Amino acid sequence: MDFDQLTTFIEVVKLGNFSRAGQKVFRSQSAVSAQIRQLEQEYGLRLLDRSGKSVRPTPAGQVLFEYANQLLALRNESLRAVVDQGETPRGALVIGANEATCLYVLPEVFAQYSKLYPGVQISVYRNFSRKIIERVEEGSIDVGIATLPVKSPSLKVEPIYRDRLMLMVSSKSPLARYDKVTIAQIAEHPLIFPKTGYTRQTLDKLFRSLNSHVHITMELPSVGMIKSFVVAGVGVSLISSSFAHDEVSAGHAKLIDIADVDLWRELGIIYRADRTLPRSATAFVELIRQRSAGITGKKTKTATHKS
Repeated sequence: MDFDQLTTFIEVVKLGNFSRAGQKVFRSQSAVSAQIRQLEQEYGLRLLDRSGKSVRPTPAGQVLFEYANQLLALRNESLRAVVDQGETPRGALVIGANEATCLYVLPEVFAQYSKLYPGVQISVYRNFSRKIIERVEEGSIDVGIATLPVKSPSLKVEPIYRDRLMLMVSSKSPLARYDKVTIAQIAEHPLIFPKTGYTRQTLDKLFRSLNSHVHITMELPSVGMIKSFVVAGVGVSLISSSFAHDEVSAGHAKLIDIADVDLWRELGIIYRADRTLPRSATAFVELIRQRSAGITGKKTKTATHKS
């Protein structure tokens, strides 16, 4: 038995399929089958039940699956512990964030981090905030970026980024002549909503009292798609203002304040409060803190200058 065989076994159990597991570990289906046979010969028991295309662990296989995850986690922990004895961060850094954060908030951070610590390999787990929180809680990712508030007694939460939610319209929209609009005015136009997430929850609450008058023309899975259809004039949407910077600068769209409501989207960096972060993650958290302080300072100076 070796760690390579255990990794393959875990993927077969997770995916329930030899072929898909092979793709995940970059091996042919026959090579995957050979590794499973070697494990079964070593343990002297059948570990997987094969029924057609579906593969499921036997009772013995389920026991091995649990131990295999623990063994691999311990192996990774030992590798990090050894790497952390050096003065400069090295090894791997696993970060969780949603798609919009990866696209519009983190690229400059990653670029600076990679320049400072070229010996660290960054891996990004992309999903919704609730999934990020779960992965950080269980310890499978080092740090996460999640929409606040985050309520978890096991996590340390530090606010890092705050952005106003504004109405985004095409520059050709009738609403583009306004600098501020009401919810009732917005409801008179076709709306483009994200399918899930914090902004969707905010929009549902915002338009609840006008539900009978609201026409949701599209529900889309990504900020990029929402922006494209808004620019095309299909509908209007609420969006974090910094996400639409390029479209507004190019004159294709306009961001409009919403009267009588003050909407913000706030992000925080999260990590386990009861665990010592690897040096690579500690360096990332410190970099995020520095950049967050810099952004906050710029906003404060701008606000003081305007007043």
